[in-house]
Formats: sequence, structure tokens, C-alpha cells
Amino acid sequence: MLRTSLYDLHVRQGARMVSFAGWDMPVCYRSGTAQEVLACRHGIGLFDVSHMAEFHITGSQALAFLQYVTTNDVARLSPGKSQYSLLANEHGGVIDDIIVTNLAEDDYLVVANAGCYQKDWEWFSEQAKLFDVSLVDETNETALIAVQGPAAIGLISELGMFDASQIKRFHAGEGSIAGVPCRISRTGYTGEDGCELFCTWASAPRLWTSLVSGGGVPCGLGARDILRLEAAYPLYGHELNEDVSPLTAGLQWAVKTAKADFIGKRSIVEQAEQGIRDVLVGLTVVGERVSIPRQDCSVYTPSAEAPVGRVTSGTLSPTVDARIALALVSREASVVGTSLEIDIRGRRVECTVTKLPFYRNGV
Repeated sequence: MLRTSLYDLHVRQGARMVSFAGWDMPVCYRSGTAQEVLACRHGIGLFDVSHMAEFHITGSQALAFLQYVTTNDVARLSPGKSQYSLLANEHGGVIDDIIVTNLAEDDYLVVANAGCYQKDWEWFSEQAKLFDVSLVDETNETALIAVQGPAAIGLISELGMFDASQIKRFHAGEGSIAGVPCRISRTGYTGEDGCELFCTWASAPRLWTSLVSGGGVPCGLGARDILRLEAAYPLYGHELNEDVSPLTAGLQWAVKTAKADFIGKRSIVEQAEQGIRDVLVGLTVVGERVSIPRQDCSVYTPSAEAPVGRVTSGTLSPTVDARIALALVSREASVVGTSLEIDIRGRRVECTVTKLPFYRNGV
């Protein structure tokens, strides 16, 4: 079992550790998941995401390589700018969702999901044989801490003694935070403002301790999952997999078919022309004293015997105080306001198709 350099701090701070993607990670701390969610929504939440994969890509054909293996348009990235993108297979399914950052000319960083680390690295390595590029796996030497919430930028500015708000959304810069040299990326996956701080493995405990002393609340994987679901962000292995098209998942905006050929382009264009069968929607459960919908629960139209879809993620949301879910359902059942039913442990529970996201920046 792998451990991040913050493991000992997590244990001392009362974290309950669980196995996740081969890593020993905190799922929650003593205050509980719900309180961690609210801390991030109203103050500052801290997340150890050092288990995420980091691949450094350089060389004269680095841009051409990334244009070929990703769905978004990397040519739009000037130095210091980042974008959300996808790795697609030949059939238009999603291998992983990633963040690409242009560090400098012919110099890029890709951050990928921990659960997809091995297959992503093998995929990049295989495709790179066609290009003049150098790939370096920096996963085990790069620590990553997400500082998220409405007060996050203020804390980073205070500890760094500079105005972190000058770093625009989906841009990155360099700076020292609490004396720790960092790459500061104005990104995150909680639906809140904030940054993700890249630093060396050895310096991460010092940085984490300073962030906690400044008012940051340690948060585990449980809170992170609820936060991203409230914001309707897809999670690989739930909303995304190699059989799900970006179009089905509502990620058309991250697919630029106007650019030159890329892996999966032909299939995705054909899907767009033919029309997709299933759509990712939000569901809100009607009633209070009911169970929480979970992944793979079947979704039905009232009184129908055959399901029209399935739940991909579900939770009890502390922020909107409701049981919510993301689900893939037939296009006919996807209209906002439609009444549906979720089979939860053999009992059909009423729900309503809800406009996404469930939560957006305090609204």
C-alpha cells in the first residue's frame, strides 16, 4: 500500500484511513464528512491529492502529441494556462479525464486520476512512439494539496505574502507559500474557488501544517466526493469510463472536433451526427426519510417494468440538504422536471430530474 508524505499527519489529526487506488488515504477526520463539506463551502477545505498522477511532457512535438491524444485544443494554451480535457479511445469512450497545463514552450504537465495511473502511463508511452517527445513520470516525487473554499485565496495570499487572486482561473504561477516553493494552479474539483499547490514530496508536511494553522480544515475523500457531486463534476469509474462517450456525459465543451485528427475523433463525430441515446442528468429524491441512491441503482419511469437508466453517483448532500444523484438515462426521460423512480434496495423511490449543477458558488 502506497502512502503520501502527509500520512503521519493525517493519522495524528484523527483521519480514518482507507485503501483507494492503491494508496492509503484519509476518507474523513474526527468532525465527520458532512462538517468537512460545509467547512469547504463556507471557509477553507484542505485535501491531500498527492496520489494523483503527474506526467511531464517535453520536446519539439509535445504540442502535436497532446493534440493527438487529447480531445480539447491544447494549441489554445499559452504558457501558464491550463485546460480540462479527456483521453479518448478509438471508439470515442473515455480513458480518463485530465488537466493539461502549458508550463512553457514545448513543456507541458498532465495531471491524471490515481485510479487510471498505470493505464494512462502505458497509453501515453505507446502513443509517444509516433512523436519526438520525452515523457517523465513525476507522480512519486510531486505532492499536491488542494486548498478550496471562499476563503482559500485569502489564506494562500497571506501565507505567500502576495495577491493570489491575480492568478486567473485555470492559470498557474510560481511562488513560495509558507516558505515552501510551489507551483500554484487556480484549479480544483469542489465547485469552490481555490488553488492546487504542487510541491516536493519532502516539503508537503510543512506546507500542510501551515495551511491548517492558518484555518484550513483537513478533508477526506468522502467530502471530496460529495463536493464534486454537488457541483455535478464527473468522476472516472462512475460517470466516465471507456464505454461512455464525452457527449453522453455532457462534456461536449471539452471536445474540439474542429482541430486536426485526434484519437476517437471519427467515432465522436459519428455519435454527434447520429444522436446519443443516453444523457447524464441530475436527480433529487422526493421525501426525507428514504435511503440514499447509490451507483448502479436502476432508474424507471413511474409504473414501468423496464429501467430507463442507472444511477452513476449518489449521496446525501449537506449543502442542499437533499438526497441527490447523477444518472445516465434515456434522452426521453432526461427533461428537467420529469418524475422518475429509483430502485433503492428493492423499493422504488420517487425522484425528479433536476437542473445541474445542484450547487454553484454558494447558490
